[in-house]
Amino acid sequence: MSISPKLPFNPMRGVVVPLIASLVLGCIFCGPAFGQTSPWASSASSGAQVKPAEQPKLIASETIFAPSPQDTSLLTWLCNGYQQDYKVELTHLPTTNKKDYQDIYEDRWKSIKERFDKKEINTDPAAQAYLDALVVAIVSGNPVLKSTPFHCYFSRTYVPNAEYIGQGIILFNMGLFDRLSDESQAAYILCHEISHYILHHQENSIIKHVETLNSPEVQARLKEIQHSQFNKSSEVEGLVKGLTFDSRRHSRDHESQADSMAVVLMRSTRFDLNGALTALALLDTVDKDDFNIAASLQQTFNSTAYPFKKKWLKKEDGLFGGHAQVQKSEFSDSLKTHPSCPQRIQLLTPMVQSWNSGQRLRNVVDSGKFNQLRERFKYEVIEYTYISGDYSENLFLSLEMLHDRPNDSYLIAGIGRVMNGMYEAQKGHRLSKVVDLPAPGYAPNYNLLLQFIQNLYLEDLASINYNFLTPWHPQLDHLKVFKTAYDQSAKAVAL
Repeated sequence: MSISPKLPFNPMRGVVVPLIASLVLGCIFCGPAFGQTSPWASSASSGAQVKPAEQPKLIASETIFAPSPQDTSLLTWLCNGYQQDYKVELTHLPTTNKKDYQDIYEDRWKSIKERFDKKEINTDPAAQAYLDALVVAIVSGNPVLKSTPFHCYFSRTYVPNAEYIGQGIILFNMGLFDRLSDESQAAYILCHEISHYILHHQENSIIKHVETLNSPEVQARLKEIQHSQFNKSSEVEGLVKGLTFDSRRHSRDHESQADSMAVVLMRSTRFDLNGALTALALLDTVDKDDFNIAASLQQTFNSTAYPFKKKWLKKEDGLFGGHAQVQKSEFSDSLKTHPSCPQRIQLLTPMVQSWNSGQRLRNVVDSGKFNQLRERFKYEVIEYTYISGDYSENLFLSLEMLHDRPNDSYLIAGIGRVMNGMYEAQKGHRLSKVVDLPAPGYAPNYNLLLQFIQNLYLEDLASINYNFLTPWHPQLDHLKVFKTAYDQSAKAVAL
């Protein structure tokens, strides 16, 4: 949503209140929006045929998730508007140490642009209208925000986080929203990020960084290193690393300020202030690694025709020998960039207890739509990992969800699809492009999945996938994604 935008464009096309009033979400699992053809739609039988062995009869779920189509033209339009804003912003930078400021703001813009280029920003109008309604509920109780230009969007990433990324843009990750219990928690998270923005935390951090970088102490240390005879490069690297600016990280003071300001903003709304405390309690446990991937792999990929082999889970010597670096996977990202949640809860509790009242509501906008989107987002984040070419992340998330929904048609077809993708990548010597290498920075369960993938031969990938899909053939052949995945796996086994 846009509140008094600086640019002559409305980021979500029009006034949101009439749209919200007239919007009907309907059933979110009944097919693609806008009448577009979905790869999850029905399909005629075609492709390679391999007679399957006898299998126990399985019943797939009748409810089928269909991903929301994304409006690429809207993303381009929005990105162009923010780029104009960025160019204007550059003209207002301080003249002292201007080059340092320009470098940081350029890096920030590149990061923002990448979110649009990768189609991370969700453009589903129903989801955006609901998010706009949440923001309206906050702004209507805080008139001071009406003169403050900011824009809130759902991010399609599974990482349980929300962040202010600069230029008035706040992203609420689907991977966090789908874990919430009520709208008051969502309101607190929005108010927290709005507070970072209106308190200029990121901009103040940039100023502090540039001033530190150019301080007499740092400049003197750089001269010392330049005049030393040994380890110049390593010493410079160590100094620069300690001074590198990271816009995603906030100081403890900034977090405490944003927490308190968020409760102040919520106080002027109808939302239950306890949502601040329960949201922080959730964030404290959100990155626990408690999914038993070893058991899941053995249960999912064991078949009579191609039994699961324990050696597939064996750790190879030297796998963590330093060559595997955490580069692109978001499994290494976490809300633990924020300070201790229990301490933050302790600091906020007196404010909440003092200002809360029985007239406040856990859900203010629409609890039905809130729950619909929570359910939908569980699938959307998985779909986005596949679209982004992050196959190992896609498989992990799919297996995790399949554990609780063993007959889910989308997950079954999706696992077949991504296993075929890994087969083709390994065949073309491109596996490292779509699958992460095990690395110390990853959670143990994710590392075990990565080891499993690395231990498979090409014929293993083909046979495991074919025998995983076979029990669901021909029951799911009406789904294009499943039928294509099954035919491709049958063809790979036949080679």
